[in-house]
Amino acid sequence: MGVLSGRDRSGGAEELAVGALDWLLKSARETEFGWVWADTGGEFDPTLYSGAAGIVLALLEAHQHFGEDRYGDAALRGARALTATVDQREGCSLYFGLTGTAVALHAVGERLNDVATGAAVSQVLDRVRSRFDGQRWGELFELLYGNAGIGLGALAAGDAELALLAVTPYLHTAEATAGGVNWQVQADWPARVHHISHGTLGIAYALAAVGHAVGRSDLMELAVAGVSDVVARNEAGPSGFLVPHSDPQHKPERVERYSYGWCHGPTGDAQVFRLLAAVTDDDAWSTLAQRCWHTVIHSGLPQQLCPGFWDNNGRCCGTAGVLALACDRIAEQDDEPAFARTLVEDLARRATIDTDGVRWSNHEHRATPSTLTARTGWAMGNAGIVRELLRYTRASTGGPTDYAVAWPDHPAPRKQAT
Repeated sequence: MGVLSGRDRSGGAEELAVGALDWLLKSARETEFGWVWADTGGEFDPTLYSGAAGIVLALLEAHQHFGEDRYGDAALRGARALTATVDQREGCSLYFGLTGTAVALHAVGERLNDVATGAAVSQVLDRVRSRFDGQRWGELFELLYGNAGIGLGALAAGDAELALLAVTPYLHTAEATAGGVNWQVQADWPARVHHISHGTLGIAYALAAVGHAVGRSDLMELAVAGVSDVVARNEAGPSGFLVPHSDPQHKPERVERYSYGWCHGPTGDAQVFRLLAAVTDDDAWSTLAQRCWHTVIHSGLPQQLCPGFWDNNGRCCGTAGVLALACDRIAEQDDEPAFARTLVEDLARRATIDTDGVRWSNHEHRATPSTLTARTGWAMGNAGIVRELLRYTRASTGGPTDYAVAWPDHPAPRKQAT
């Protein structure tokens, strides 16, 4: 561990981000096609979740925040390598496939006015479209790997027709429940998974976002039915919101029944409620988002209360994802930044800081050794943390609270009426 020199840690979010960006740039490898990152020692990872597509979006965030060409240049080099891999890739998903590549290339084309990169987007999405079997693109049928994510990514990349194609199958695959509807996200999973990354809320998010964008009330109604199923499973009483990972519990020997991050907990649930509040103007959704926040801030995080509880700094299931929601609340409700500052201080405490820059190593209490290798990508590594540190820097000082590039499943802040 290191310390930030000459800066109060609670006010050093921007300095942390600069160090994290330095490490990202030093971790890149030059190839004949562009820059690649392969931080696990294996092949080039092009994905939005853990690889180059997510890193490119973080570099675009840095380019807008600092106005420094080196970050835009690096994003463009990363985009060149992404374009060169398209013909060799089979997967189509948002987080692990070609749709995530399209999101990153679209962003580079627009933010950096790069015609060649922008032109590649339609080719990538045409390839995604060609692999649709009439109902899905693969075994999984949710946001990270399946239709919901592809719909959101296509919408973000400017292809509303593909977005609608992706989410329409949910209309005839929904299964009625006591509280609403849900979906079987994989044929061999008897469990119904509830949250945003693999479950009902992720599907509902896509239905609401696409339905609102294309004016389809049937998709909006189905989204509400899916959310209603999850709301009926709340176990935290009228002031909080905490829903189990799945019912029956999926892989109980490995998966915790309750989580608090973006992927399977109230941090991500709140993003679905924020979207519904924005597209319906119904304050009941904002109330549910508030109940999620109540549960998050009373859960004990970011303390490591027990083995496995809060061992991750990253955007997917760790501190950076909670920081994103904290900054949403600063933007929308003028929340005091105290809890967000606590999260930034925790990121500073857990950072490795040396002459190579700043990076974070997460922990897996079920593995030996438990300290994992520092990662570069969005989900568990520097790219996801950088975006949130830079946004916090702006939000906590009265600056702009939007990102340079909106993430496909994260609604832009909407100032709430007082």
